[in-house]
Amino acid sequence: MKSENITLYFKQGRSDKIYTASLEEVENERFKVNFAYGRRGATLRTGTKTLTPVDYASAKKIYDKLVKSKTLKGYAPGAQGPQYVHTDTDIRETGVRCQLLNFIKTSQVTQYIHDDDWWAQEKYDGKRMLLRKTDTVTAINRNGLTIGAPDAIIKRADVADQTYLADGEAVGETLFVFDILEIDNTDIRSKPYEQRLSHLESLGLNGSVTVIETAKTQKEKQRLYDRLQASGAEGVVFKKHAASYTAGRPNSGGNQVKFKFYATASVVVTKINDKRSVAVAILAEERRVDVGNVTIPPNKDVPAVNSVIEVRYLYAYPGGSLYQPAYIGVRDDVDVKGCVISQLKYKKGAE
Repeated sequence: MKSENITLYFKQGRSDKIYTASLEEVENERFKVNFAYGRRGATLRTGTKTLTPVDYASAKKIYDKLVKSKTLKGYAPGAQGPQYVHTDTDIRETGVRCQLLNFIKTSQVTQYIHDDDWWAQEKYDGKRMLLRKTDTVTAINRNGLTIGAPDAIIKRADVADQTYLADGEAVGETLFVFDILEIDNTDIRSKPYEQRLSHLESLGLNGSVTVIETAKTQKEKQRLYDRLQASGAEGVVFKKHAASYTAGRPNSGGNQVKFKFYATASVVVTKINDKRSVAVAILAEERRVDVGNVTIPPNKDVPAVNSVIEVRYLYAYPGGSLYQPAYIGVRDDVDVKGCVISQLKYKKGAE
């Protein structure tokens, strides 16, 4: 019987992770490629690269590609494992908490465009990332954990002379920064946003770390909104220019709000189906509510059960499924508790 398996290890600071891959014959000359991952000594999450068995040549190709992808990210055989930097691995709690925004409805957009107390910026479709620059540059996710970041972002962030803590959204190898919480070892969260933005712009960041364009007048906001909607952007954010930076998410409203041109939601995987599909659910208080199935594209890994994924959809049916959901990717910065039903956008007239 042909079979292969490997155990890979990764160590960085206090992070100690393990990844196993196996190629196994499950029936007569038909094979599956499975994997498991997690912190060493903890229960591992499991998954498969082959929802249905394939021939040996195909399985071997999948297995080799999987092992290569992990070794390129710094995983290596041997229980000691080498030290690596700039990976997507969380290593410690920073105590930093970011401001989270509530959604507004289409009917509310005009109100914010016409109100001179509010400014507007593009909402990027990426991952939340804060940068703390002292003697070195540290990337922080929305949960306050240090993470790896592309070298281009780290190097560009280090060019500024001042120390700072900036907030932004990472898209590929570019970080779009939109706020600053600290500068020159001074906490400025309580300062009005217009002052914080001025400090942020004074850093001279550009290229791989770029300050987001801000529309301030009614004319500028309407022009930005129209352009973003026409270009297929994710959405727009409105910010009260006199407001402070407040960590966490308010129960409703807030001094910063967001509007999406299309709907997305963080959902939890409850089951792996046949034909590269997963069943997903969302939380209504403490109860899981099934919201349908999502097809996983051939060029992406099938996410494990209990993992959180992001999906795009047209609208939701109350108490039912998401309509035309499309898989975006795994959300390693959101836990199951974040998969709340209040995210959902319902068909007009069905709320």
